[in-house]
Amino acid sequence: MDQHDYSQGAAYVRGQYLPIGQASIPITDWGFLRSDATYDVVTVWDGAFFRLDAHLERFMASCRRFRLDAGLSPEAIAQVLEQCVCLSGLRASYVEMIVTRGQPPWGSRDPRQAVNQFYAFAVPFVWIASEAQRRQGLHLQVSDVQRIPAASVDPRAKNYHWNDLTMGLLGALDAGFDTVVLSDGAGNVVEGPGFNVFCVDAQGRIATPAEGVLEGITRRTVIEMAAALGLPLAQRALPAAELRGAREVFLSTSGGGVLPVTRVDGAPVGDGQVGPVTRRLVDTYWAWHGDARYSTPVRY
Repeated sequence: MDQHDYSQGAAYVRGQYLPIGQASIPITDWGFLRSDATYDVVTVWDGAFFRLDAHLERFMASCRRFRLDAGLSPEAIAQVLEQCVCLSGLRASYVEMIVTRGQPPWGSRDPRQAVNQFYAFAVPFVWIASEAQRRQGLHLQVSDVQRIPAASVDPRAKNYHWNDLTMGLLGALDAGFDTVVLSDGAGNVVEGPGFNVFCVDAQGRIATPAEGVLEGITRRTVIEMAAALGLPLAQRALPAAELRGAREVFLSTSGGGVLPVTRVDGAPVGDGQVGPVTRRLVDTYWAWHGDARYSTPVRY
């Protein structure tokens, strides 16, 4: 009988399940040395995965884009993720799947010779905004730091190339903001550390950047919710000036769903309160968690 304590989370490492505190990767794995890896995050809420199929689909596409092989089918990965959640007993969980490049033979710099490695873990649900921030709205800074160009690192494949995001976030936090959104060098905002950005104009029209961003599953959910609610939404270039002058601004992320923004670069968004379109999308997002089309119950 397994005597391990998984209450803080469970991990799958090289074919074994371990408590999260015992999980590790070799220091020589290129996933650590070079950020040469891909990953995806799916959440469990009220004992069920939300949009698991969509996350698995994107994960496998990211693996193909970076020429990585998980060594498992989507169905087998889903079983590993479920077992991590079951071992932890968590009803609300942040569940990550990862493929690293692994390590090629000593002296080789040929990534084709590396043996790719699959990892997974489940930990308690992660919010990227506090309860007060979710209620009152986040304060967002538009950073001068430019996002890595899509021609260099494809943002549609989820990756750990985060130094630009980290430097932008550090600058925003040092200046007293809650979080940051980066630009593309042409005056348009793109994305922030772990989220997509949306704005709403005075006519109630929603816009979100179309290029240079990870096509987040929560972003996809917002787009689908807007269509279901009859709210006009455009995917296009989003100038920073338009974001600053918007009636409403919100973020989308697996780490909390739809998150309101009430100040951009120190100035209030609209009347400085969480707007009606944002509130409607927040409510719909959590309501959809109970929809059988998107929910996969965990078999504890």
